[in-house]
Formats: sequence, C-alpha cells, structure tokens
Amino acid sequence: MECVKIFIVLILIFLFKYSSNSDDASDEKTEETIALQSLISDKTHLYKKPSVVIVSLIRNKAHTLPLFLTYLEEQDYPKDRISLWIVTDHNEDNSKEILEVWLRRARNFYHSIHYQHDDSEKLRRGETNMTHWPEERFLEIIRLKEDALIAARKAWADYIFFIDADVFLTSSASLSTLISLNRPIIAPMLSSEGLYSNFWCGMSSDYYYKRTDDYKKIRNYEMVGEFPVPMIHSSVLIDLNRFSSDLLTFNKTKLNSYHNQKFYDGPIDDIIIFAISANFSNTEMTISNSHAYGFILVPLDQDEPMTKDEQQLKNTKVSIINQHNEIHVVPELQKYVKYPNKSKLTFSDIYMINLKRRSERRVKMEQSFKELGIDYTYLEAVDGKTLTDEVLIQKGINLLPEYADPYHKRPMTMGEIGCFLSHHTIWQKMIEKGQEEVLVLEDDIKFEPYFNERSEQLLEEARAIGGWDLIYFGRKRLHENEEFLEKSENFVKVSYTYWTLGYALTLAGAKKLLAAEPLKRLLPVDEFLPIMFDQHPNDTWKMKYEKRNLVAWSVSPLLLYPTHYTGEDGYISDTEDSKQIQIDLANAASEALKGTINGNILNQVKHDPSEL
Repeated sequence: MECVKIFIVLILIFLFKYSSNSDDASDEKTEETIALQSLISDKTHLYKKPSVVIVSLIRNKAHTLPLFLTYLEEQDYPKDRISLWIVTDHNEDNSKEILEVWLRRARNFYHSIHYQHDDSEKLRRGETNMTHWPEERFLEIIRLKEDALIAARKAWADYIFFIDADVFLTSSASLSTLISLNRPIIAPMLSSEGLYSNFWCGMSSDYYYKRTDDYKKIRNYEMVGEFPVPMIHSSVLIDLNRFSSDLLTFNKTKLNSYHNQKFYDGPIDDIIIFAISANFSNTEMTISNSHAYGFILVPLDQDEPMTKDEQQLKNTKVSIINQHNEIHVVPELQKYVKYPNKSKLTFSDIYMINLKRRSERRVKMEQSFKELGIDYTYLEAVDGKTLTDEVLIQKGINLLPEYADPYHKRPMTMGEIGCFLSHHTIWQKMIEKGQEEVLVLEDDIKFEPYFNERSEQLLEEARAIGGWDLIYFGRKRLHENEEFLEKSENFVKVSYTYWTLGYALTLAGAKKLLAAEPLKRLLPVDEFLPIMFDQHPNDTWKMKYEKRNLVAWSVSPLLLYPTHYTGEDGYISDTEDSKQIQIDLANAASEALKGTINGNILNQVKHDPSEL
C-alpha cells in the first residue's frame, strides 16, 4: 500500500514539474517539489501528525499569560495540525488584551483559532470575588468545556488537549511525548512549589481527594513512568479516536444518561464529573512523570488575594531558571511582564561571588535576582587558575601545614585558595565601608520559595534576639539533631558544617574573622568557619586559632540549596578540579615525620611528598 502511495506522489511531482510553461521552472525544482521529495525520502513523514484541539479557559491570568503562551507556542508539534479553542471572560485585569496581542501573532501559524470573550461583568452570578467558586461558576465551566469537547468531535480532531493558563510546559516536547505514549487519557505530571500536582492517586467514596502512599512516590520521582490514577486535571490530553471517548463528559446529566446501571450523585465539579465519566466508561486515566514536562501553580483558596498567585509565579519562574538556565517570553508579550522593585532585603549589601569565566552562572543568577527583585553587588571571584605558588608567596599566604581534605585526603587546591580569598575580600569590604550586615551568596545556588519574605522575617527575628555574628542560609549539615535556640523555632546552633552557599554576616563577625589572620595559616573557608565558632572536630587544626568566639546560627529549614550535587549532570567544581598547592612541601614533610600531622597525611608524605 505504501508503494502505491509513493508511486502516486511521484506521478504528481512529474506532472507538476513538466506542466510549467516557464523555462526556469523546467530547470529548477520548486519548493513544493523539494518538500514532496523530502517527505518521500523519509517514510516517517508519509502520514500527517494527528490533529489536536487545544482548549484553554482564561480568567484574570495577565500575570501568567506571557509565560504560558510562550511555552504553548514553543511546543515542537506542527502548528498546522493544531486548532486553538480559547475563551476568556469576567476579567479584572488585562488578560483579554494580552491574549489578543498573542492571537494576532498566532493566527499566522495555527490551523484555526476559535476565540470568544466577555468582560461585560467582572463577577459571575453568585460569586463574591474572583477566587470564589459557587455552583454557578462550576456550571459555566462545565458548559464551556463540554462545548469545546463537542466542537473537537465535530471537527474530527484526533485529540483534544485541555490546559489551564497557570500551567507552564517548559519542555517543548511535552505534547509530542504525551501523544507518543498512546494512552486514552493522559496528563503530564507538573511540579509546584510544594507537593501539589495535577493528579490524585486516590479518590474517596464521596468523590474527594484521598491520601495514598504512591502519591508522594510519583510526585517526588521515586516511582517513574506512566501510572493509572483516578484523577488528572489542569493539563489533560484525550484521544478522540477511541470509541470510549464518546462517553466522556463534564456534564452530570449526560453522565447519568450514558450509564443506566450506574448513577453519579456527587458534587457539581468539572474535573470530578469527567474523572467519573472515564471510570464509568472503563477509560483509563494516566499520569506520566517519565519526562520533565513543566510546572503548575497551586490554586488559590477563596479568601486568598491575587498577589499570592503572583508570588507563586515568581517562585516558579526562579525554579524554571534553575532547571533550564534561562527564562524568556515572545517579543510581543515582553511589555506585559512585571518585575518586583529591587531590594537589599534590609541588609547593608548583598554580595554575589562569581568567577569571570563562569559567565553562564552569572547570567543565571542575574535572571534569578531580576525575578526576585534582589539588589546585589557583583564580586569577581579570585580565580584559582590564575594563582601560582609564587603569587601566594608574594601575598604572604601561608597554608596550614597540617591540613588535608577530610574526604579526598589531599592538600588544598588553588581553587580553594581562590574561594577563600574571595570571601576574605568581602569581609575586608565590610570593614572598609562600615557595613553592619551583609548577605554573601555563591553563584551555584537555588532559592527556596518565598526567599525574600522569609529572609526579611528571619533577619528581623535575629536582630530582636541579638548576639549573632553569622547565620547560614545554605549549607551541608553533618549532624541531624542540632539544638534550636531557646527563643526561636527558626534558628539552630550550628554544628560542624560544609559549604558556604550563603550566609549573613555582621560587621562584628567580619572583624572576628579577619582578626584571626587566616591567611597566615590558610585552609578552605568552609573548614575555617566551623573552627571560628568552635565546632570543628579536628583539634589539631582548631588549636592553630586561639580565639574561636564567632557566634553562628543557621536558619532551619534552609533558604538555599546547591544547584547540583556531586555526580549529577551539570555538576562543576572550581575548587576540587584545580591544581593542588606545592608550597613549603619540605616543611610539611618535616612536620609529618615528627608526628604532628594526622596519620593519613603522614602516610601520604612517606609515600609521595608531591601529593601534599
């Protein structure tokens, strides 16, 4: 059969080519001819992609629309196989304006667009505010979704894809992937700022959410794949070519008329009725987490303001930047994107340390700062690759001869020295400028949701308690049971800790750190700080610093985490993967042989002093 189709297409090409009266046409292939021949050469393109109707009901989503529409447009599915069915109504913002700007752009490449709008009234009958969901609102949503479903069937569409305007399909392959999975009803699992997602693993006898053990396992990717579930929503793809799809409905009356032996007496709720219609017609619903599809905002409760939704969007955009390194919006919609006013979060300054050659990290951090509204000062890090033994000698830097990395059993690297000098520079700047409190951030961090608000609240509480020098915002905690401060449920007394992802430091704390003269007996900064608050387990190293009176706390839970952990794709270390120091090897070896260095280092010196 395929051979016959190919033969027919070849005949058409032949006729097309030689029926032209133009001499040029007889000598050169037209674009159409080239396209047809290309299709023939690749058998995967002998058939058109399935047609899809994408449905979105939009209300008061001006803040999400630029990003939502950008990611929708960037789906890699052929747009001439997509029809849009979009409704917006009862808006109190400029959702309609944004939609129409984008639709003028979109009409050039989508197969067809159905668009209806009604902003004559801000509230529906029965509503008290825009986040209130009375029965009348559910009935209207049910009617609109049912209309879209009927329209898609009449258009002989292969699929219908319902998607909410607070869903961000950051993977351009989302739609293609879902179709390729060949399920009757399927949804992409979407991440949020918490455990919320767009599926249920259990439904109670009265048709509401039921907690299950599998929910967290799927949501946290402990179980990966495609799983049958009783409920999916917010982003749902339906295969209309299946016979059972004719029994799917959002309408309670239709549902009961389709199934004489079963009767639904549950709530008037579009997603619940649809889930029950799938159940009654033995049509399996599937949630897929085998692909990183994107994100979703948590729905607002009735009394929550729209500013909460905008804050969620900010958190989500920062998560997108962390995952995809960037965030962008189609040109026509960029003017509608709003950014918060810049703030130092009540600190004297916020420093961000970054190596000049790691420009991609700087760009990523700058985008995060822009979304968060953080006013910061850039500090170019001291690059270990530019340091030499001679440079260190010229600067009068002496290394702690007893030091060896606790894990790798190696001496300091030039990268670790550069890292320390970068932090040291900030401590000096604090004293020079008289800055009372600063926040120090490295460039390989990701921000927890509500970072700004939580930072300001915690700093206010810390000031009220008083007496602190340093507060970790991000770190690697090595002991689980750290003691909370007597007057707080948000701060713990710090035990031995790795990493300096982010910390708040007072002027008094900076003075204590510099007074210890660490450059005379240098070790990595994340080993130096625990020594200074007297929580380091290595007594030999500690004894080199007589005054260990830094008062250090940590926020709990943490506000910062690393973007990548050791061994993960994308993990880069500019401290581990750099040249090891070669300063004063003779003295180190001599001290080792005297037995003043721990046994592991002694063994290294005995076998190969060059490894120190």
